[in-house]
Amino acid sequence: TAGQNYSMVSEFILVGFSTFPQHLLPAFFLLYLLMYLFTLLGNLIIMATVWSERGLHTPMYLFLCALSTSEILFTVAVTPRMLVDMLSSHRSITFVACASQMFFSFTFGFTHSFLLMIMGYDRYVAICHPLRYNVLMSTRTCARLVSWTWAGGSVMGMMVTLIVFHLTFCGSNVIHHFLCHVFSLLKLACGNENSSVSLGVILVCVTALMGCLFLIVLSYVFIVAAILRIPSAEGRHKTFSTCVSHLTVVIVHYSFASIIYLKPKGPHSMDSNTLMATTYTVFTPFLSPIIFSLRNKELKNAIKKSFQRKFSPLSS
Repeated sequence: TAGQNYSMVSEFILVGFSTFPQHLLPAFFLLYLLMYLFTLLGNLIIMATVWSERGLHTPMYLFLCALSTSEILFTVAVTPRMLVDMLSSHRSITFVACASQMFFSFTFGFTHSFLLMIMGYDRYVAICHPLRYNVLMSTRTCARLVSWTWAGGSVMGMMVTLIVFHLTFCGSNVIHHFLCHVFSLLKLACGNENSSVSLGVILVCVTALMGCLFLIVLSYVFIVAAILRIPSAEGRHKTFSTCVSHLTVVIVHYSFASIIYLKPKGPHSMDSNTLMATTYTVFTPFLSPIIFSLRNKELKNAIKKSFQRKFSPLSS
């Protein structure tokens, strides 16, 4: 209305780490920078190894490559901005940059969850229907499944971003976070519809994430049932070992996500909230390549082999 002199928001200020003691910032910066570089390097090594080793050209590793890609893109969408803001005094972000950061972080975050679900299904088919595996998991089917996860992620990203940026922002433009986080932004919306919008966003996100988790758990119920029917202990162990890395990443991914989204909204200090959020944005992607390369024997050996080939060509 004309009577209200709202100053429309054209940019936001990201509070992020600015409330931390200044002398700690270089240490945090270095820690997160190293984790960021390691995440990129770890995922690139996995992708390069799968690409170069003919023996790894199977659905499981195709999905792992897609997972590494989504992990790299998610980290690139979030972390560099956070690192730059840690050291700079000017922490503003334009309206468009904020919307695009939200879109990309949600897109790649959801693609990641959808891929973990597809990988659960892949393990289910491999263990419960081994004779039909090559038919059910043909290259074409795998490519289709991967493209569906990316499409699904993009739809989720688009949906959340449109819902949030459809609101009017006025008055305060200070985001109490180091990225354009959906709930921190909803607090800045004017008008009285933001509580219903906030509920809508939570419902959309939680439904999608819980749906994925439910299907993963279902896959594992069937997998465990099939493994228990294997007569030899060695056979059981060998079969289960193909799932360990996937299962570990699922547990890490979901436990950190639930810490962020389901924690009680009490009077936590800003700093502890910021640190909690970095576990999900920086620490989870950092752990993923470590888990996959250490817990997965086939991949570990392939990485070793390709390193030996590169660095000791004379001895071979």
